[in-house]
Amino acid sequence: MPDNANEQSRTDKRDTPESHVRSRRERRRDTEVTTAGTGNMPDASSAKKTSASERSPLRRNSWAEAAAAADAEAGKPAPTAAQPATDQGAGVSSDPVIESVPSGAAPARSAEVGSPGVSEGAPAATRRREARAQDDPDYSLGSFVRPQKPRPKGGWRGAVFSMTSGGVNLGPGAKQRNEDELAQRISRQLQGSFNTAVLSLKGGIGKTSTTVGVGLTLAEFRGDPPCAIDANPDSGDLVERALGEGIYQSASPRTISDLLENIESIDSLTALSRYMHHAGRLHLIAGEQDPEVSDSLTAEEYLRIRKLISGYYSVALTDCGTGVTHNAMSGILQSADNLIIAAGYAVSGAKRARSTLLWLAEHGYEELAKNAIVVITDKDEVSSRVDKDAIEEHLSGICRQLIAVPHDRGVADGDLVTLDVLKPETRRAYKEIAAAIVDGYR
Repeated sequence: MPDNANEQSRTDKRDTPESHVRSRRERRRDTEVTTAGTGNMPDASSAKKTSASERSPLRRNSWAEAAAAADAEAGKPAPTAAQPATDQGAGVSSDPVIESVPSGAAPARSAEVGSPGVSEGAPAATRRREARAQDDPDYSLGSFVRPQKPRPKGGWRGAVFSMTSGGVNLGPGAKQRNEDELAQRISRQLQGSFNTAVLSLKGGIGKTSTTVGVGLTLAEFRGDPPCAIDANPDSGDLVERALGEGIYQSASPRTISDLLENIESIDSLTALSRYMHHAGRLHLIAGEQDPEVSDSLTAEEYLRIRKLISGYYSVALTDCGTGVTHNAMSGILQSADNLIIAAGYAVSGAKRARSTLLWLAEHGYEELAKNAIVVITDKDEVSSRVDKDAIEEHLSGICRQLIAVPHDRGVADGDLVTLDVLKPETRRAYKEIAAAIVDGYR
C-alpha cells in the first residue's frame, strides 16, 4: 500500500505545470546549442564553458565595454547569404543588429553591393547613407539633421511659402540664387590682409563713388569691416562722399597727415580709430585737404600706413586719385593685390582706361593689369549716339572682368553715396564688383 502511494505521488509530480515548464526549458536549451545549418550537437562540456559575454558582443559588465564592443562589431564586414555570421560555430550571430527582408520584397538600394560609391564591406546603415548621399547632393554623411531648403524671398515662390505658413517651400528662384552666390563670394573668409587700388587717368568718371559704393557693399556682407584710404593728392573727397559734407566738417576731421605724424604711437585698433571715420561698418582714412601738403604723400609713407592697416583689416580699398605717376603711386601699386580701373561711357574715358592698362603692363605691373577689373560708370547718362557695346568691346580682352554701373542719380550728383537710395541695378553692380575683388585675393 505505501509503495502504491509513493508511485502515485511521483506520477502526480511529473504531471504538474512546473514539471512541464522544466521540460520545455531543457528542450529549448538543447536546441540552442545545435550548430546552425548542420544539425550536429556540439560537445556538452564545451557548450557549458561558453559564457554569456562570449556568446553576445553586447553583454558586458559596463556600458563602456558594451559600446566598445558594438563599435568593433560595426567595423566588421557585413555577412553575406553564402557566409552566415556565427560565433565560433555555436549558432549565435556575432552581429548585434539583424535585419530581415520580407520574402518577395525588392532589396533596398543601399544594400546593393555593386552600386558605385557604396562600400562593399561597410555595415548596412553606412551603405544606406552612402547611397542616399549619391541621390541627394545636399545630404551630408556626417549630418544628423536633414538640411533645410532655403526660404524664398519675394516673388510667387515667397507668396506660396507665406500662404502655406512654410508648409510648401519651393526654394529660391534663379535671381535669389544668384544674389546668394554673390553674397557668399563677398563674405569669403580670407587669410591675411589684401589691398585693392582704384585708379584712373581721367577725373570725374566715378572713381571715388565706386570706392564708396563697393566699400559699403563689402561692409554689408563681410563679417570683418573693410577700410578705405584716401590717397588722392588733389584734396580727395572720399570721406565726404561716404559721410556727407556736413557731418565730416563738424567732426573735427583728422587726415592721413595726422595719422603719419603719430603712427609710431599707434599700437592698437582703439588708438588707430582716433584717426579714422566710420560710415556704418566702413572705416575710412581721410585725405589731406590742405593744398600745400596734399601732394606730399610719398611711396614710403603710404607703405607705412598700409603696413599698419594690414594688422587690423583683411580688406582695404585705396582711392588713388587721378593719374598713375604721382608720388605715392609706386608704393600703392607695389602693395596692391588687384586693381579697379575706372572708366566712363565716352570715347576719351575708354581710351584712357585702355592706356592705363597698357602703361601698367609696360612698367612691370603686367600681372596687375591682366587681373584688373574695369568699371564703366554711366555717370552722365550718355546719349543714344554713344555705342556702349563698342566701348565695352574696346576694353574687354585686356582685363580680367568688365562691369558696367548704370546711370543713377544717387551716384551722379557727387554728394553722399548711400546704398539705400541706389537703384537695384546699381546695388547689384557694386555687389558684382565686390565679389570680383574678393575672388582676386589668393
